[in-house]
Amino acid sequence: MALPGTLVDDDHPTAQREDAPAAPDPTRWLDDEEQVTWRTFLSAVQLLVDRFDRQLQQDSGIVLTYYEMLVRLSESPGRSLRMSELAESSLSSRSRVSHAVARMEERGWIRREACPTDGRGYLAVLTDEGFAALAAAAPGHVETVRRNLFDLLTPAQVGQLREISETLLGHLTDTGSVSPVPGLPPH
Repeated sequence: MALPGTLVDDDHPTAQREDAPAAPDPTRWLDDEEQVTWRTFLSAVQLLVDRFDRQLQQDSGIVLTYYEMLVRLSESPGRSLRMSELAESSLSSRSRVSHAVARMEERGWIRREACPTDGRGYLAVLTDEGFAALAAAAPGHVETVRRNLFDLLTPAQVGQLREISETLLGHLTDTGSVSPVPGLPPH
């Protein structure tokens, strides 16, 4: 039997034992309710993202991360963003975005152009073919989001989900771990 808030590992003699005097532990362990909430939340998010990604790949041949980048470009003036802005808005690293843009260039969905205001920077520009691919994929994606998220929640729960998400997003962007996400309302 473990003491509340401790880990017990019988295979490792340095682990906290029930019969050993309790040493001060600065770790703020999750209580049982928090542990269930955390694991439920993590599993739900992972399964949702997997379901959205699978649907897009199966129906349209687009992975979710590419779809989100195409959406960001479609919503931008001139259907273009600096590569660094595309990385920030899609919550991806610059190298990951560069790799994704290269793959989407091969499909004719995006082209790179030199940035007119900065000779060192590049723009990712959504092509007509990319917009058409996005437009074709959108109805199935939206239906999958609706069926697996919004249809399961009451209007009050949708409001709570938004409020919780805004709180988390606000904290994560306020701490500097990620930039504020363009296109979302300020928290």
